[in-house]
Amino acid sequence: MGIPIVLFTGTSRPSDYSYPIKNGIIEWMGGKKYLRRLVPQKYFNNGVMRSTPERIRIILEDLGPTFVKFGQILADRPDLINEPLRMEFKKLQSKAQPMSDEMAIALIEKELRAPIADVFESFDRNCFGSASIGQVYKGVLKDGRDVIVKIQRPNIETKIKSDLYLMRFLAKKLVQAYPGLTSIDIEGFVDEFAKIIMSELDYFEEASNAQRFYDMFKDYPQCRIPKVYMELSTKKLLVMEYMSGIEPDKIDDLKAAGLDPKVIANTGTHIVLKMILKHGFFHGDPHAGNIFIQPGNVIALVDFGMVGILKPREMNFLASFTLGFATMNARMITDSLITLCGKKYYPMHDELQFSVQDLLNKYEPIPYEKMDFTKILNECVQIIIRHQLKIPSSIYLLLKSLATIEKFGSRLDPDISLSTIIKPYAEDLIKQKYSVKMVANELVDTIRDYAAFIRDFPGEVNEILYKIKEGKLIHEINLQDKAAFARAAKEFSQRLALVMIIGFMVVSATILIVFDPQSGYGKMLFIISAIFATWTLLRLIFRTRI
Repeated sequence: MGIPIVLFTGTSRPSDYSYPIKNGIIEWMGGKKYLRRLVPQKYFNNGVMRSTPERIRIILEDLGPTFVKFGQILADRPDLINEPLRMEFKKLQSKAQPMSDEMAIALIEKELRAPIADVFESFDRNCFGSASIGQVYKGVLKDGRDVIVKIQRPNIETKIKSDLYLMRFLAKKLVQAYPGLTSIDIEGFVDEFAKIIMSELDYFEEASNAQRFYDMFKDYPQCRIPKVYMELSTKKLLVMEYMSGIEPDKIDDLKAAGLDPKVIANTGTHIVLKMILKHGFFHGDPHAGNIFIQPGNVIALVDFGMVGILKPREMNFLASFTLGFATMNARMITDSLITLCGKKYYPMHDELQFSVQDLLNKYEPIPYEKMDFTKILNECVQIIIRHQLKIPSSIYLLLKSLATIEKFGSRLDPDISLSTIIKPYAEDLIKQKYSVKMVANELVDTIRDYAAFIRDFPGEVNEILYKIKEGKLIHEINLQDKAAFARAAKEFSQRLALVMIIGFMVVSATILIVFDPQSGYGKMLFIISAIFATWTLLRLIFRTRI
């Protein structure tokens, strides 16, 4: 196993520059029995060398906040790393050393382009909270409104870019050095992580997210979203309405304040499901630290740096999965999983359905309302991973949010059932999908596609024949599954023949009507061909789309 030596990490403290070399050497020494006595004690547990996942976690902690955040996100990606590493990475805790209050105040005034006293009636110059990217303070505006002020750390963008450069290098080395990193595309994930963390550096994006949630829930009094003061905010400074309240995991304090934990659990679950299944835009980290309970069991949400966005296909997947889960329908669940992966045809469909059915059989004796929804959804994702199908990355953030809110709800109300609450949302989404308007739109789109195919097909065939005649057409076909190709080719030829027959019938009917308007044969043939075409198109739509 090689030593992953790198020259810098981009961190701000000079002593940090030695971390990659130091940890690389320690990892190498740990593999040599005669050198283990020289390894620091933190790499041992009761005299025994810590496991490889533990040592990787320690390395990430030493490398700094960017790598810690990377590990935290990686912990929610079972498609990239194995279970022991995931469990170890879940132990990662951000350790951000606060910058001096004097430096923070100077940065705030620089972004405001004015002294603190000119903008705020009062301002607490002691840090209210500290994270890896920014630091938070409390203040009161001249009109008496309480606000929080988040200021970005100096030179943090340069530091993170340097860390990302190092991370891309280490991604290759770690895959080679540790078999536990059973990555499908670890380098692609680093690029995906880079987009996430770079977006968090732009506070305008967080402000935009907060405004979008504010508009979503402005008519829902049980949910409060802080107002963003855009006139005071910049790319590096964010000024928002201050939200106070009781943290939801302090149940005794909630009861002492006359609040009802069961109502809070129910309301919080509905809020997250509205985000997911009504808007396709949801809070990416709805843990207790980002939620405050206010009088009247009102839920206030904060911190909108990480959000999830679902495409219609992904929302439809969750709805179809939910209804399949509610009816214990293995085929419906299987079809929803295949559609999620962007497949219209999957040759191992029966094997996948068998695995899903085997999973459902384990839960069959349990009443539906008592089933662990997120656990079963996670197990289905594991089945998909074993079949080497690729799942959109947004689904992992969705799984994390669902698991967090289910845990949040069960702490406040042990009898709450996410399975029961989510079902009506899924039914509404399915009804919308198969409404007359939606079906009509899909039918029009399909007709347009086939019309374009009929129009362009002769010209494309002529072009192919011309290139073959001129000897200019070279194409290499690599068939991984000949049986699947044969089935697809047969299905295509049948559809092509069907289209040509329908076209011939329509043309024939048109000719008869034009040359003999009094005859009923042309009209009859036209009506028959129209009915036949409509039936065929509907059959194709409902066979290929869920």
